[in-house]
Amino acid sequence: MARFNVQQLVLDLHINWTPVIAATVCGTGALYLFLKWRNNQEIQKKILNARKRRDASLLQAEQAVQQFKMQNPDFESSSIVSLSLPELTGKLKDGSLQPDAVLYALMEKALEVNKNLNCSTEFLMESVAQLEDIKTQKKGLLYGVPISIKDNVSYEGHDTSCGVVSKLGQPALVDSVVVKVLKKQGAIPFIKTNIPQGLLNYDCSNPIYGQTLNPCNLQKSPGGSSGGEGALIGGGGSFLGIGTDIAGSIRIPASFCGICGFKPTAKRISARGISSCIKGQNSVLPSLGPLARDVESLALCMQALLCQDMFSLDPTVPPIPFNQEVYESSEPLRIGYYENDGYLQPSPSMARAFRETKDLLERAGHTLVPFQPLRLYHVFHELTLRGVMADGGRTFISQLYGYIQEVIAEWRRLNVDVLLCPMLGPAYNFTYCALSYTSLYNLLNFPAGVVPVSAVTEEDEAQLSQYTGVHGDMWDKLFVKAVKGGVGLPVTVQCVSLPWQDEMCLRFMREVEQLTAKNKLTRKY
Repeated sequence: MARFNVQQLVLDLHINWTPVIAATVCGTGALYLFLKWRNNQEIQKKILNARKRRDASLLQAEQAVQQFKMQNPDFESSSIVSLSLPELTGKLKDGSLQPDAVLYALMEKALEVNKNLNCSTEFLMESVAQLEDIKTQKKGLLYGVPISIKDNVSYEGHDTSCGVVSKLGQPALVDSVVVKVLKKQGAIPFIKTNIPQGLLNYDCSNPIYGQTLNPCNLQKSPGGSSGGEGALIGGGGSFLGIGTDIAGSIRIPASFCGICGFKPTAKRISARGISSCIKGQNSVLPSLGPLARDVESLALCMQALLCQDMFSLDPTVPPIPFNQEVYESSEPLRIGYYENDGYLQPSPSMARAFRETKDLLERAGHTLVPFQPLRLYHVFHELTLRGVMADGGRTFISQLYGYIQEVIAEWRRLNVDVLLCPMLGPAYNFTYCALSYTSLYNLLNFPAGVVPVSAVTEEDEAQLSQYTGVHGDMWDKLFVKAVKGGVGLPVTVQCVSLPWQDEMCLRFMREVEQLTAKNKLTRKY
């Protein structure tokens, strides 16, 4: 019996048939090919619809901005988007700036940044309607502040795709807890940002929305998985954003894009309404945290989120308000430090930036104490890989608790307040990754944040030719390829504290930021 053209057969029958009939007429091989073809058609349709929704929101945002500008001929956005977040909140509170002007100024800038970097998955046009609500309720620490949110943070009526097709067309039924709290604090979520496929990636590309680029160099990765946030904020299109971090997904984009990022202790901020592709993974918990242009903005966001509204909406979150006294303390710190974790040799720019920051801290009167991470090879290879993958995590869970106590005991023995260490960088060329320096603090559940302190020099670049690495293996050689061509790119350091001492970590980050700024000013003059 001659085999029919499967595609034509389906069209003729208007796809009104059963697999049994199809197998009889066409053969099981043809049925398989047809089902594969049909599945691909459905996938392409979902992707097309998602892109149409994104493009429609871009058009709506453009039209809204143009209408506002026509109604306000004197409107000028550059003076607004160049403000720091503390300056912005001050002007909103004293009435010298109105929330509508701020929203449309940032919307205009975000449209420009997205055009160059492809960092948005959708503009949230509900933000325009929210303007009317906050006019009658002028309250909250973030009153009138437009804010960006990562794709996997649920916002009612919009997908949380995680960069995979199977999650498209399933809009969130309610806002996530963090979005609800931000709104109660007067913030205006106005844009969702891009992520890598499946989230667990140090780049930011997926088959639905494409590749996001780095605002500092279009040939470089913005990092992941909160890469859309890093690119948008680094490009000036947002004052403040919310990301998630399970192996460095806030800190790496912040580092690559030259901004500040903070991973709080897991469960310090509610994760209700946060989408993931890995159901039931409870061994290493994701942390929600802010990305911003400066440390003060991170602290303001944490202060706004750690409020009674969050504790009421999610009673599983420990009711610990933000400790302003710890954050604002100026007491000298006892700081542990290491330049090389013994697993991945830092790039020349990472090492130089670390040493310069260490010297600044010592000159400022802080005490620096050598601290070496414990048994990293065992942690990454025995606990993480074998523990998680071989037996459902039983080995991992049983041994991880003992390891955490071991690290804390060493911390206590050295009597350190915080820890200074290098941060992965500069921004990678596309398709490279590394686990070292970030994922350890997810395993330990220690708060950690990154602060820009320098930029790659010609000398740093030249020294890459002498890089040997810790092991001299394929991975060390790939790391050199990943960071090549980085002259002028930002370089950061990482600050760490013990669990639940998030304010201490932010206080340390602020100290690093202030000393770095003072040093640059001194060099200038």
